[in-house]
Amino acid sequence: MTPADILDIARDGILTVILVSAPLMLVGLVVGVAISLVQALTQIQEQTLVFVPKILAIFATMLVALPFMGDLMNGIMGRIMSKVVLGG
Repeated sequence: MTPADILDIARDGILTVILVSAPLMLVGLVVGVAISLVQALTQIQEQTLVFVPKILAIFATMLVALPFMGDLMNGIMGRIMSKVVLGG
């Protein structure tokens, strides 16, 4: 395996991590900003109010995006295993 192959695998791994985590992170960001906006408008300054809606939204997004995330991880694992089996 050449250094270029290792860099390709590392690049694919980093891109896969970004693509797998992006839906969950974006939903967490949007829900957090929305709840913070509601808190600022209503002057309710409860620190724990953000956590339950954010957890529920991230869980629902994970259920919806799970096939997409599984396909991405399966694809990178297949590419890595083909390089290991074929030796390069």
